[in-house]
Amino acid sequence: MSENTTVQGTKPAEAPTGAPAQGTPPTGAPVELTVQDLGVIKSIIDVASQRGAFRANEMEAVGKTFNKLDSFLSTVQKAEEEAKKANAGKPEESKGDK
Repeated sequence: MSENTTVQGTKPAEAPTGAPAQGTPPTGAPVELTVQDLGVIKSIIDVASQRGAFRANEMEAVGKTFNKLDSFLSTVQKAEEEAKKANAGKPEESKGDK
């Protein structure tokens, strides 16, 4: 998976009034979430569910979210593989011949 694919423009959740904003980036800094980050989240969900971190009534929502994340990551991975194949078939132009 590529580390340079990002989701930008998302806003972090705001802390309740009077509470310090912990872990939030400085104002004006773009928030980035990479495909690698999503893969890590998928692994965390898998480990947490194996260790019994979720109640039975929460498992449906966790499972649906996990499946959506897995589908998204598979789609991204296939798209990256196709892009690599398409780029591998194109000969590179030498700039010195012009």
